[in-house]
This record gives sequence, C-alpha cells and structure tokens, in this order.
Amino acid sequence: MKNILFLILATALSLNLSTAAAGDAAAGKNKSATCGACHGMNGISPNDLWPNLAGQKEGYLVAQLKAFRAGERNNPMMAPMAAPLSDADIADLAAYYSSLGK
Repeated sequence: MKNILFLILATALSLNLSTAAAGDAAAGKNKSATCGACHGMNGISPNDLWPNLAGQKEGYLVAQLKAFRAGERNNPMMAPMAAPLSDADIADLAAYYSSLGK
C-alpha cells in the first residue's frame, strides 16, 4: 500500500513539475533576437559551425542551455549568452525553437 501511495504522489509531483516548466513560445520568440545573430532569425543557422535550433526537442534545448549556464557544457561563445538566462527564459526559448519546423 505504501508503494502505491508513493507512486501516486511521485506521479502527481512529476506532472506538476512538468507543467510548471512549460515555456511560452510567444515570449520565447520575443527573447530570441540575440540567439538569431548566430542561430538564424528563424532558428536555421547561416553558418555550418552553429547548430540549427528550429525543430529541436524542447527538453533537449532546456538541458543544453542549463548546462551552458552552469558551466557543465563548456563553450566560450555560449557560456556568456546562457549565463544571464533565468529558468523561465530558457523554458520560453526552448518552447519557441521547438515549435518551429526544421
């Protein structure tokens, strides 16, 4: 019985956390101007050295931006770009870029 209650509680918390982390694509579009300089204004990079962001999975984008911000993923160009981003900024940017077609 304890295991069932724990499973129900864990599922409820998980659903609540994933809903809270959902970004706003419209807000992300407004925040994406700086990103567009390298990754293209529509998330398609004009340079082979920088990845396309359009159509990437939302969770992947969140994880990568948080890793750059935390210094877990080292890149001298991305670290200062990600450093000032809040969790809400990251969620919004990820929602925007994941909503775009490749």
